[in-house]
Amino acid sequence: MKKTISSILILGTVSLFGFDYKLKPEKVNENTWCFLGKLEAPSKQNGGFMSNHCYVNTGKSYVLIDSGGTYEIAKQAYEQMQKIANLPVDTVILTHEHDDHWLGASFHKEKFNSKLVGSSAINKHYEENSKTRMFKMLTPDAIKNTKIVKIDKEIKEPTILNINGLEFQIIPVGTKAHTSDDLFVYVPQIKTLFSSDLVMNGRITSNRDGSVIGQLKAIKMIEKMDYKNLVPGHGLDTSKNAINETKQYFTLLKQRVLEAIEEDVGVENITKVIKMEEFKNKALYDELNSRNVFDAYRELEFYEEE
Repeated sequence: MKKTISSILILGTVSLFGFDYKLKPEKVNENTWCFLGKLEAPSKQNGGFMSNHCYVNTGKSYVLIDSGGTYEIAKQAYEQMQKIANLPVDTVILTHEHDDHWLGASFHKEKFNSKLVGSSAINKHYEENSKTRMFKMLTPDAIKNTKIVKIDKEIKEPTILNINGLEFQIIPVGTKAHTSDDLFVYVPQIKTLFSSDLVMNGRITSNRDGSVIGQLKAIKMIEKMDYKNLVPGHGLDTSKNAINETKQYFTLLKQRVLEAIEEDVGVENITKVIKMEEFKNKALYDELNSRNVFDAYRELEFYEEE
């Protein structure tokens, strides 16, 4: 009987206090701290913590690039950041519509009435009652309090936000890349670039909503910027070299698929011929690589180089 009561009390505590993400901020530079997600798919076990989001200290407030995939992630991350500097979150920049990057914004809107700026696809594709994959797959204690919130300012052209003297350049790719509407963020004073899912490392990217050609365009745009740190959407490397894996992956994917098409390899055999084995030891290779190859074939089947 005592064991049963103890179990009920433990369950009650979990429900009351929410999923414990055990978050620790990683210092990228003097102004920037990031919460770096796990290199795996979202699950009940990780509570949806599988993407990166970052705080930039502007002196009087924080600016947040992406917000994590649940209210609880955002809340617990902010509690950790309060220990570093007890500042409000002025602005949240949301880079694209995949829910692991923006559902946490509901916490910041509720607590600070933060200004939400970012991808117009969020407003276009989601409404208050939408149930994204996080709502469908996570446990109640992980998804509790999470709400769909609208973007206050949609970014459709290059935009500069000056917040307490720090300049945030928000740059749309302008074509389908990782999704139909991707942004990256560059802060010139601290030479830091936030690529979101246009760059990943340590794991295979998911190109289910994207384009090989668009990804390569985005990589060229990013490489023109003068940065010392590049924070990927997924991955633990935040150095200048953080882009290398993504660049290699999409360059080889395009090259090999076009060669296979030239050699009359059919779609039914393309994933047998192209395996991208240089990346077989990266996280999510088994889950995502074959789909990426198949989708690349469909995209490039009638492609002509400009």
